[in-house]
Amino acid sequence: MTGGFKFDRESYLRRIGLDNLPAADAAGLAELHQAHVFAVPFENLDIMLGRRINLEPGALFEKLVTRRRGGYCFEQNGLFLMALEAMGFTARPLLARVLLDPAGPSARTHQVALVELDGASWLADVGFGAGTLGRAIPMEPDNIEVMQDASYRIILKEPFGATLQRRETGDWHDQYAFSLERVLPADIQLGNHYTSTSPDVHFTQRRITMLAHPRGRSELLNMELSFLRDGQKETRTLSDGGEYLAALREHFGIELDADFADFK
Repeated sequence: MTGGFKFDRESYLRRIGLDNLPAADAAGLAELHQAHVFAVPFENLDIMLGRRINLEPGALFEKLVTRRRGGYCFEQNGLFLMALEAMGFTARPLLARVLLDPAGPSARTHQVALVELDGASWLADVGFGAGTLGRAIPMEPDNIEVMQDASYRIILKEPFGATLQRRETGDWHDQYAFSLERVLPADIQLGNHYTSTSPDVHFTQRRITMLAHPRGRSELLNMELSFLRDGQKETRTLSDGGEYLAALREHFGIELDADFADFK
């Protein structure tokens, strides 16, 4: 690791609820990926507070592991990439264009990870909000992977290369497109800066907190608290900042300071 930082495997495993070190194989990758997704919430609260998103290894570990916060894609997949390397996996970052906006593809503003196992490649992504993969999937075009409430597949599609698609019911929907081009730390820093500061990006426009679980997920979008269980969704509106902070603690394990108490 850079800057003298040493990844603490035992603390990370405790953070994601695993007692033992997973093997550096396909089963271990699935176990590690799923445990992370079910333990570390997706959230943009520091962005909404105007705080800088620090991707230095020590800062990431301190925030997401020691302080038990969550983060968005650059934080989540940045930490997960460090974890993969510390567990003996061969992995590197990739950058993707998000395809969810009807106005067109984004810049390369989403970070994922490419994992190499026994000559095969896998896509790992623990930080795509509601569309986050429950486990890593093999990089095999048109292979369908079913997990939780959705199916996923990777197709080859011009002009951007590999495209991850998701289907809950009915048609397939494009999620993001990526290539295997080498990514430099400066590329990640640039994408993180834009995505966490631009007024045109939805991460700077509303508070988002999500946490997956085996039967669905919990969401807190501004003051709307929702629970998705077995395909059924329940939603209620929180009354004030105090109730908001209590919901963060109870449903997402996030202890946030009082800076949010006055938010509506």
